[in-house]
Order: sequence, then structure tokens, then C-alpha cells
Amino acid sequence: MDGNTHSPEIFDVLVIGAGPTGMACAIEAQRAGLRSVLVDKGCLCNSLFHYPSHMTFFTTPELLEIGDMPFPSVNQKPTRNEALEYYRKVAEHYRLDVRPYQHVDSISGADGDFRIHVTDRFGRKLAHHARKLVLATGYYDLPNYLGIPGEDLPKVHHYYDDPHPYYDLDVLVIGGKNSAAIAALDLWRHGARVTLVHRGPRMHKHVKYWIFPDIENRIKNQEITAHFESNVEEIREDSVSLKTPERSVTIKNDFVFAMTGYHPDFDFLTALGVELLGDDRCPACDPKTLESNVPGIYLAGVIIAGERTNEIFIENGRFHGRQIASDLKEKLSAALRA
Repeated sequence: MDGNTHSPEIFDVLVIGAGPTGMACAIEAQRAGLRSVLVDKGCLCNSLFHYPSHMTFFTTPELLEIGDMPFPSVNQKPTRNEALEYYRKVAEHYRLDVRPYQHVDSISGADGDFRIHVTDRFGRKLAHHARKLVLATGYYDLPNYLGIPGEDLPKVHHYYDDPHPYYDLDVLVIGGKNSAAIAALDLWRHGARVTLVHRGPRMHKHVKYWIFPDIENRIKNQEITAHFESNVEEIREDSVSLKTPERSVTIKNDFVFAMTGYHPDFDFLTALGVELLGDDRCPACDPKTLESNVPGIYLAGVIIAGERTNEIFIENGRFHGRQIASDLKEKLSAALRA
């Protein structure tokens, strides 16, 4: 495609986000006889790819299945690498049209005639043409920032990958949920000196039942230092300042992992005219069809829950494609008859 022209292809539905939920939407649209394409700013299952390399899911393989394809795994809880292999096989089986490394800049047009303007990894401007849109962009790409001095230092990370680079170093983990507990335990087991800071009075009640006693015992045995009802005041090159219930303290520090959660791209939604409702900023959409208040734009996956990102996962978001495809088929058929 020329950077100054629109794509000659006209898709029935374009899905923004090529994760498991977006793939499920494209598969169901394909089954309904519709021509679909997926666009993602990263690779296939980009968020899963950026999970820790040795991560194990909290769920069982069958609850991650899409497209009625079995997920074979030798483990009761599959690993990140197994999941990536599975979703690649699904994409291959259904011959999904995935356009990776295309960042969506803007969307113009209206229901039945959308233009999706993207930039590829070489900075070239492209455009796709689609009758309907599905937003399945998830939330993992946008961390919840703390807004404290020093958060922009290169030693601060909002994603955890591998413990090896932090051996024999002083590492601070911020947070009290699963990701913070997992990072703290993994870092400690691989030779880091770990301090955990959480604003709550204890580890969060939603920490998985097999992780909770592990992190509690490491804290009780003083193998991991924990400061509860505490906050990070400032991050410096070689230290961090904490405000604890007793006093403010400064501790030696080499790296910080701020495991403070993530949120959907609300700015992108509002730019499209999608209304955000209530304190949780849940996007307005029909619970039956999942069409938003903007005609022709559908929502799928975790973005439906707004700030409540712990309500929708692959396990339930994977079914959104069926709801959307049913409505798409009916409306596009009606448009052709008109």
C-alpha cells in the first residue's frame, strides 16, 4: 500500500487488538461469512508476549481455548510459552489476516464506512477501510503511574520479566496483588534483596490461594522486608524514600518494580465518541450485542469493564466474539438488502 492512499480492500469488520479476545472476534466473524482483519500495534498476542517469560496462568487450558480448538498442555495450569504456541496454531488454522506492528492513529468515517489510519513500524502512514469496528485493545499496555518524583528514572519498571539481572541487588516492589507477590517471590528466590511496599494493611485478598501463604511466610521470616500502609515518596538513583506509619525512611535501592496495575486506553475511546459511564468509566455498550453508543463500533474483552480490570479475562472475554458476530451478520445482511 502507498503511504498516501487508502487500502483498496474493504473489510466487513476490522478488529483492533490481536490478542485472544480479538482473535475470537475475528474467528466468529469469519464463521458468520464476514471478511475480517486484525490490526495490532505489536505482535500476535502482544500482551501475553510481554508477560514474564516463565509465567504460569492461574487458569486451566480449556478456559483459554478459542475457536473450538483444544489447548493441549501437559500442565494443569499452562505456561506463557504454551499459550503463545497455542494461539499461533489457532491463527494458522483459521488463516487469520493479522496486520502486526501497525499503530492506530485515528479513525474517520462512520458506521458502514470507517477509515482506520495507522502507522507501521517504519513510520509509514497506511489506511484500512471497514464497515464495522471491534475494539479489543485490552489494558496491559498502559500502566497506572504513581506520579512521584523519580518515576521516570530508567531503573523503574512497570512490567516484570526475568529475575536474573537483579541478582545481589536491592530491589523495591510496589503493590499488594498477584503481580507484586509473584515478582517479589521470584526476585527473592533468585538472589535479589527484596523490599515490598503496599498502601494497604496487608497483601490483597485477591492474591491467589497458593501464592498468599508463600509471600506471607517470606515476610514473616523477614526474608522479604515489607512495609504496609506505606507509600513511596521519591525515587532516586541509589535510594528510595518511603513514608511508613511510624516515620519517613530512606533505603538503598538499585531497581524498582511498580506493579500498580494497568488501565484501558480511555483517551482513544473518548476520541471515538464512546461514552464512559460512572466512577469506573465503563464504556457505554449494549449488553446483548456489545455495540457501543457509537453505531458500528463494538467493544470486546476487558475494556468493557472500564477501571474494573479484574472482572474480565480471557476466560470470559473469549465469548464476546459470538455476541458481536451475531449482530454484525444481521446488520450487514440488512444493509445489503436495503
